[in-house]
Amino acid sequence: MSDQSTLSTPSTAAAGGLPLTGQVWMNGRLVPMEEASVSVLDHGLLYGDGCFEGIRVYNNKIFKLRTHLERLHSSAELLHLNPPYSLDELEKAVRETVAANGISDGYIRLIYTRGIGTLGLNPFTCGTPQTIIIAATISLYPESLYEEGMPIIVASRPRIPIACLDPRIKGLNYLNNILAKVEALGADVYEALMLNCDGDVSECTGDNIFFVKNNHITTPHTDAGILHGITRQFVIDEVAPALGYTVEERRVELDELKSADEIFLTGTAAEIIGVSHLDETQLSGGQVGPVTNALSTEFRRLVHEDAPED
Repeated sequence: MSDQSTLSTPSTAAAGGLPLTGQVWMNGRLVPMEEASVSVLDHGLLYGDGCFEGIRVYNNKIFKLRTHLERLHSSAELLHLNPPYSLDELEKAVRETVAANGISDGYIRLIYTRGIGTLGLNPFTCGTPQTIIIAATISLYPESLYEEGMPIIVASRPRIPIACLDPRIKGLNYLNNILAKVEALGADVYEALMLNCDGDVSECTGDNIFFVKNNHITTPHTDAGILHGITRQFVIDEVAPALGYTVEERRVELDELKSADEIFLTGTAAEIIGVSHLDETQLSGGQVGPVTNALSTEFRRLVHEDAPED
């Protein structure tokens, strides 16, 4: 990196903006956050056995709520975890939690843990899965990075292969991502790009990745072992077409990514954020490119004006 003087130190940055007080929905009722807890024998704690969704609230509307709830139950099904609540019941609980915490613009974390079991791995010794809903404010990255672009690195650690862990599962065990995140923080940046075991571009530790070349937008196909991101799909289906762009999904090599005109990341918490540098490679003159800027502006317009809840 040539100059990171404007970058706040990631290792000392605020950790997501979660409040110390508020109401958490747990297993059918709201409880004060300081009283919300899970058992030390919960397999979500012992083994990372469970699944979750991160969901945004814009202007009192919950963005793509039903889509997130459906993905949560799809993750649960792939984990052989029997959800204790229907989609309708969960939707009602999410709305109740948001209202109880007075969140008009913020973030929801919805979690299923496997539940209380034994010290063995067998998930079927566990009782009823725990359901947890947290509604709060969030600030994943400093606002300056949305204006100036975010430097990222390429992690040395590859993404877990699809054959080992289906990336359609948004599971609680994020160690693969966390260890790559540690690499990023050690390099004094916020994000790291993860390649798959074939050496192709996969995704970042918490965000999907796109690139622009000659005004053409491309993103790795889900076959690369990526999370099937809801914000990613919203960009493909709605944001890019609204500006006259189509998005190609295909295999992407690292050298191709490094020769891009622009790179940007997408995610529920990150929204759309431009990349200024990939390792030592400078993109768009070390700033956010024009296509990324246009997509980000359109994204914010769409979610703040319409905030589709489907």
